[in-house]
Amino acid sequence: MSVAAVLLAAGASSRLGENKLLAPFAGEPLLRRAARAALDARLDPVLVVVGHEAARAEEALAGLACRAVPNPRHAAGMNTSLDAGLAAVPPDAEAAVVLLADMPFVGAGMIQALVARFRETGAPLVASRYGAVLAPPTLYARALFPELRGGAGDGRGREVTRRHLAEAAFADWPAEALADVDVAEDLAAARARLGEEEPR
Repeated sequence: MSVAAVLLAAGASSRLGENKLLAPFAGEPLLRRAARAALDARLDPVLVVVGHEAARAEEALAGLACRAVPNPRHAAGMNTSLDAGLAAVPPDAEAAVVLLADMPFVGAGMIQALVARFRETGAPLVASRYGAVLAPPTLYARALFPELRGGAGDGRGREVTRRHLAEAAFADWPAEALADVDVAEDLAAARARLGEEEPR
């Protein structure tokens, strides 16, 4: 049985002032980098939930073996994107790794580690963490999909993770590996870590 990827990429990135997921990073848009990591981790299928500037997002994914999943309700919060993505997971997938497209240092090896922990432990969820702090990406077994679905707003993934913490397995990483990009300074700092100059 396979493990799917649900890559959440429908938001409007209002804090950055532009569509951060289309911002160039290491020679490609952040969104494409995240999708490639899921593909390189051999997740199948890789489902990319799009909403804000969906056509541009799909253009950024051109040539990759992933499927865009439209979320017309994306303005109502990230929970609607989680709902749309999980609804598209095929019935033969035993679990899904939920990823955010604004975490440029989450690579294929990290994603594969979540799947390996799932196979080793049979835990209903495998969360990434640094120290005591939990962060995406998180693997959820199919049994948890009903709890993750439905409604608007944000934070359902966190709620379900907290609810099942006693049964969870974990993959531990340095904080830098789980850094996300929310504002322009975050993007500049991430580029600096790679020794990249800011685009002019």
